[in-house]
Amino acid sequence: MLWLPTDTRNPGRTMLDIPSRVRVHVETLLAAQNDMGVCDAFEQYAPVGKPDDMNAPHPPKVAGIDSTVPSPAHTVAPAPAASENTATTPVSPPTTPGAPGLLLQDRLAGWVSDLTTLHELTERMARTDSLSDALQELLRAGSALVGARRGLVVLEPADGRGPDTTVGLGLARADLGHIETVPRGSMSYGKILDGLPGGDGEIAQPDLFAEDGLDPRHREVAARLGYAASYALPLHTDAAGRLGAAVWLYDEPAQPAERQRHLVGLYTRYATEHLARLLEVERTRACMATMSEELLPSRLPRVAGVQLAARHRTGPLGGGDWYDALPLPDAALGLAVGAVTGSGPSAVAAMGRLRASLRAYAVMEGEDPVAVLSDLELLLRLTEPARSATALFAYCEPALRKITLAGAGHCPPLLIGERRTEFVETSVSAPLGMLACWEAPSVELQAEAGETVLLYTDGLLRRTGDATDRAFARLHTAAASVPRSIRHDPDAIAEHVLRAVLPDGLDVADSTEDVVLLAARFE
Repeated sequence: MLWLPTDTRNPGRTMLDIPSRVRVHVETLLAAQNDMGVCDAFEQYAPVGKPDDMNAPHPPKVAGIDSTVPSPAHTVAPAPAASENTATTPVSPPTTPGAPGLLLQDRLAGWVSDLTTLHELTERMARTDSLSDALQELLRAGSALVGARRGLVVLEPADGRGPDTTVGLGLARADLGHIETVPRGSMSYGKILDGLPGGDGEIAQPDLFAEDGLDPRHREVAARLGYAASYALPLHTDAAGRLGAAVWLYDEPAQPAERQRHLVGLYTRYATEHLARLLEVERTRACMATMSEELLPSRLPRVAGVQLAARHRTGPLGGGDWYDALPLPDAALGLAVGAVTGSGPSAVAAMGRLRASLRAYAVMEGEDPVAVLSDLELLLRLTEPARSATALFAYCEPALRKITLAGAGHCPPLLIGERRTEFVETSVSAPLGMLACWEAPSVELQAEAGETVLLYTDGLLRRTGDATDRAFARLHTAAASVPRSIRHDPDAIAEHVLRAVLPDGLDVADSTEDVVLLAARFE
């Protein structure tokens, strides 16, 4: 038990009195540094009158590492053992630099400094939430620990599922290109990734130009980029296997000291576990995005009298927002947008089923949008009883610029023209699957030449973070501000509206809300 005496002059304060004179067994001290811990090195505390020895100023540290602390105990000559009567006979405080008490104090200070540094760096790594940010943080922290200025991480998971990428610190894309021209087997990261001899652990090359077997191309690239030494570590976990390799480059012949190698090894093991988790998240996002895109139209149809453009943004979990455009008999065109409740694989699958069903209903009875949505609602109740959806279907006759549409709990379309920018008035209706029998009247719209009808999902409004009325006002303002020079291009109109409603990267940021925009310009 540790007793903390109270300051009699200030009862609210507690003084931590750590004596500088302690009875230490040298064998215990030597074993404590790496295996037994600090407390096992102390056999007895002896109060003294100078508690400020531990507070004596130390030389400045670099990157949180006190380089003046003596090297590990097993590299230092053993100090003479303390006599058995140390605890009972007063002994003058040690004054020589090699005294066990001062040696232990310095080592304690070094251990605390190292632990503090590792804690700060691992906390910074834990705060990264994307794979690219984590790789950059690994390079920055590792360069501080090993004393290098530049480096690179080659991410190449052994399972072959990707993603494969190379990230540099202090190296431009052209510099990484030069490094990639070096034969892979002659680079330290190549030996690690390919499992070549000597590639199962750290690889230190303290003086590249002094090596006899250095590849000529490697020598040329090192001279061009100005590095003379390197230190590489594998990124490996028991669960995920080999993920890649990290390499730090020195401008002059050098290598990290034993203490630096120990610290960067501890940090890299933690960072690799974090990278493995982010890698799985990245793979899941890519898989969901691929599934969503494959279930949506690969390209929009070409129909005389109308030009089409679309924008789609999927959240990291995958969502149920969708759109469609399909040619119909009698030179007609069917346009549809919708959103299925929920997120994840089940919502993506439900979205694919609804979209495929709507295409079939549109071919059979597309001229009656109410009938199309009624059939879709019946299918939803039978196949997805616990799910609801919003949808809007428009039957377009491009030659007449006539549109007949019906909506089920969906946002009203937006009409953008030279003389007007307004929302289309649609009848109030419930989403599909909310009522025992859905029904709502259709609405007819007559567009003028050069006008664009914009269909969208409510994810566009929700991503703004504004209240519904303010989000609609923002959308109307964005549509009204479309420059005249691009009003003939529906693709440019959709892009302008998307960026104006969701500025500062909100259109590509991670969000639980999908976004769909479908623009149709009538000639």
